[in-house]
Amino acid sequence: MIQSLGRINELARKQREKGLTSAEKVEQQALREDYLREIRGQVLNTVSGITVLDPLGNDVTPEKVRNLKTIE
Repeated sequence: MIQSLGRINELARKQREKGLTSAEKVEQQALREDYLREIRGQVLNTVSGITVLDPLGNDVTPEKVRNLKTIE
């Protein structure tokens, strides 16, 4: 689990209830950007590990995905 998620949720709750200070808004934005960066990295790792096979067992993985595998 992403560690900053608890703090992101805490700030979101506070924003709805009372509002945030300018420092908290900056922190919230930074945490959200880090969260999205981590999620995108996880998705990229998942996609780059996929191999697509047709019913005959031939590798038909799209070229774009194959290229991701060679980058890592």
